[in-house]
Amino acid sequence: MKVADIINEIEHIAPLSLQESYDNSGLLIGNSSQNVDSALLTIDITEDVIDEAIALGTNLIISHHPLIFNGIKRINGNNYIERCIIKAIQHSIAIYCVHTNIDSVQNGVNKKICDIIGLQNTQILRKQTNSLSKIVTFVPNEDAEKVRLALCNAGAGTIGNYDNCSFNSQGKGTFRALDKAQPYIGTIGTIHTEPEIKIEVICHNYLIKHIIQALLSSHPYEEPAYDIIPLANENKEYGSGMIGTLENPVDCNTFLEYIKTKFSCKSIRYSKTKKQTISKVAVCGGSGSFLITDAIKQQADIFLTGDVKYHDFFLSENKIIIADVGHYESEQFTKEIFYEIINKKFPKFALQFSKVNTNPINYV
Repeated sequence: MKVADIINEIEHIAPLSLQESYDNSGLLIGNSSQNVDSALLTIDITEDVIDEAIALGTNLIISHHPLIFNGIKRINGNNYIERCIIKAIQHSIAIYCVHTNIDSVQNGVNKKICDIIGLQNTQILRKQTNSLSKIVTFVPNEDAEKVRLALCNAGAGTIGNYDNCSFNSQGKGTFRALDKAQPYIGTIGTIHTEPEIKIEVICHNYLIKHIIQALLSSHPYEEPAYDIIPLANENKEYGSGMIGTLENPVDCNTFLEYIKTKFSCKSIRYSKTKKQTISKVAVCGGSGSFLITDAIKQQADIFLTGDVKYHDFFLSENKIIIADVGHYESEQFTKEIFYEIINKKFPKFALQFSKVNTNPINYV
């Protein structure tokens, strides 16, 4: 097994192109061609986690939070990040991090939180925009089916629970082949008119390069014409946070005690509220205060997240309960997502959950 084999499977579910601009997900230490026979799954990279990997003989660590966020100008071992880098390299341990890209996918961090709580009818809280494009191309009638199938096999034409979606219209294409051309149809120096089918398909932006390669490989023309048109449509498959409903509404205190137990919270900070029962629940793993207004707009009774600042609690205005369960606590089950993704494809590959509690916050 190569590191690349594991990476490809993870990025098939959570492409790196989905990560936020400030993020640094991906292979941070090691080479993708490196041989691996096991992986250690963790939320954070600390020196204790590196030592755990060494003791286990594991040469790949998969972490949620990136070890390296900012640029490093020197590696002298002056802080834990530098010491982790040095020790990982010395012991040939590859480090791969999956952060905001796994936050953004439909079956990522927030869906896992919803599953732990038992929410139903879940959907993304703030759907992505400007992440879809339409690809348009023009193909001779007899080659249209082949090109259309190549586009869809490359990932185009998927809308929700449907695939192979396209719009096709008949028209006439004109061109004149110049002296150095090698035309598939037509004669050098003569204007040619060809009955063509215009094929239109929607795709995710991160797949555009791959889809265009499929288009060029399958198209019979020497110089295929195509358009890439950005769309402002909401993308229902990617975004931030998630919202769902409880099968049976419960009173506020009962629900908070339930969350405290499920997520092993030492305490939960929450805003004042006049709400007596909880039915509709919004969630965001990690730091989710930027979604408070979204949760209010979608009429959630409570919003669960971490890292809520003092003044952010005022935003509730008795319309919603804002509950801070803790950053680590809200994301602790992300390791299980890594396990599920890898184990489904490689059931015999050894995976171990780190036993190190990397939560840097203590309570008294």
